[in-house]
Amino acid sequence: MHPTSKKIRYPEIVYDENGNVQLSTQSDIAGTSALELDEHLSDDQSLQPQHQQQNRVQKFISNIPKVLSKPPLVSATPEWRKLQRHAQQIKSTHLRDLLQDPERCDAMWAEHDGVYYDYSRQQATLETMELLFDLAERQDLVKRIHAMVNGEKINFTENRAVLHTALRASKDDIGTVFVDGVDAIKEVHEVLDQIKEFTEAFRSGKITGYTGKRMRNIVSVGIGGSYLGPEFLAEVLKTEEEGINSSLGYSLRFLANVDPVDVERTCADLDPEETLIIIVSKTFTTAETMLNARTMRQWLWDFMGDDVEVVRKHVVACSSVSATENVKKFGVDTEKYFFRFWDWVGGRYSVCGAAGAVPISLLYGFDLFEKFLEGARSMDQHFINAPMRENIPIIMGLLGVWNSSFMGYNSRALIPYAQALLRLPAHIQQLDMESNGKRISRHGIEIDYPVGEVDFGEPGTNSQHSFFQLIHQGQTIPVDFLGFVQSQHDLLMDSEQLSSHDELMSNFFAQPDALANGKTAEEVRAEGCPEELVMHKVFDGNRPSSSLLFPQLSAYVTGQILSLYEHRTAVQGFIWDLNSFDQWGVELGKKLAVDIKGHLLKARYDPKRRPIDTGSPATSRILNYYLKNGRDADENGSGIKTLTSVTRLTHREHYPPPIHDLGGNVGKLS
Repeated sequence: MHPTSKKIRYPEIVYDENGNVQLSTQSDIAGTSALELDEHLSDDQSLQPQHQQQNRVQKFISNIPKVLSKPPLVSATPEWRKLQRHAQQIKSTHLRDLLQDPERCDAMWAEHDGVYYDYSRQQATLETMELLFDLAERQDLVKRIHAMVNGEKINFTENRAVLHTALRASKDDIGTVFVDGVDAIKEVHEVLDQIKEFTEAFRSGKITGYTGKRMRNIVSVGIGGSYLGPEFLAEVLKTEEEGINSSLGYSLRFLANVDPVDVERTCADLDPEETLIIIVSKTFTTAETMLNARTMRQWLWDFMGDDVEVVRKHVVACSSVSATENVKKFGVDTEKYFFRFWDWVGGRYSVCGAAGAVPISLLYGFDLFEKFLEGARSMDQHFINAPMRENIPIIMGLLGVWNSSFMGYNSRALIPYAQALLRLPAHIQQLDMESNGKRISRHGIEIDYPVGEVDFGEPGTNSQHSFFQLIHQGQTIPVDFLGFVQSQHDLLMDSEQLSSHDELMSNFFAQPDALANGKTAEEVRAEGCPEELVMHKVFDGNRPSSSLLFPQLSAYVTGQILSLYEHRTAVQGFIWDLNSFDQWGVELGKKLAVDIKGHLLKARYDPKRRPIDTGSPATSRILNYYLKNGRDADENGSGIKTLTSVTRLTHREHYPPPIHDLGGNVGKLS
């Protein structure tokens, strides 16, 4: 463009301070007449022929009804723009000063059913919160929440309801939520009753394997939400008092990765005659899951023969009703060993359904899983019924929007001060990033504001010795700290004055203050630090965090935690005008992987060993390198085998020796 010419921007919709729709552009064109616009353009007549100028005027005018027909982005609302202006003020303040305001600190907390949420260390004031609540009202947040829990088809790209809350609804709620004329909660409880009956029969020994042996090993085959949620729950219950006792004599493993090493690690010391395989796949076509499922089926056949009864007695399926034929073709007994779930529950939201209920109830018993559901139900009711200003998931979601879209923080850390929650960050990572990692609004418009944080985390205090250097002195990353009043298993040594749990929780309480307040150069100098090191030891602070304190990590509390984070994710999506319940972003890579498999299949069986040509020079080059080096290693006798058998006898060959000197049963802590 010529430096003296004027760029014309076609109108976008904004709201004025009274909420009325207005046309706006970044130039002074909005509100001008066609004649005035023509005069505006005529400044550059020497560069633009007359007919082009007229065409541009006509295009400008014809564009107006098209723009008006689409709802605007949330970033065009006055509530959003007020928050943008307010964020500039907040960025000039310091948390060190905000924390000295007792009125503010006394107001910035909420509590429900033993869950205490303190958000006073967020870079926010009481005014900030009111502006966020105004934005929530503008976005009809409460209305959208009720639409979700009542079964409206808010997942519009797949024409589906979103009813993970129905998975933990009470039997008293039967008859209150319908999807396409079907009573959703009634269906849920029919499946839960089926799971209870099956898992109790398994645990009592009424159900045995093909050879008559009692089964004690469980392998759950699934990926993504079919794996991460159930695994995080299984890890929590492993050290929960009731879980310890109820799981004695049983083992549960998860097979997720299509990497054959994952199969090796899963099967190495298991006896197939004592093993039950659970295949979790909504469609029963997920590529990685079904390859692993076929591998496990072959493992069973290798030891017990390929009688159809081997699969019927050792394999169960958790899948959608629409996949019944696929399940039957695999060989599963669909009358007894098929546990259905529904299209109105996405995989990452499915831990409260059959995907979690079957493996967890097999290992720990259905009663303990039911307590988990009760905890989730408690938080659901709080989310649905509590006023916004007292609603923990809503406040968490609004602060997520604030930090991401207004303060400019694109990452977020989850730090549970409980080793049993070691797999929670991975589950929340998928839950949040797959839900809100989007670029198009629900109205089909490309968004112009930041959404979707990078979520990560590790248990404290391990995380402090891993990435807290960056959190304290590098990028600003908002943190959620999760702590517990009581440990699952506390320890007080004779020589110590404080218990191990108090030691742990001292860090839980200290870290948020360290992030918020920091440490000034004057404070460093006062400690006698050499001047050349002072700046290296300064902590600028002003780094936001929230603290969640729970009574004790139990099945019930774990349900509360799960529900809390599911609803935080939904709130952020509702505010951002996203569809948080589809995941089209995972499809392209899967499609290309199928294409690559075709090239590999052709190359592996090509006697002339012709090079692969994918149409992409870079992809072709690395694929041919992969094939050549694999062949060379195999032919040179390097010990690398391109094809191996799944059959392993290690469960018979590697029992622990009968005599050893480990002294585990007579050891003593002193």
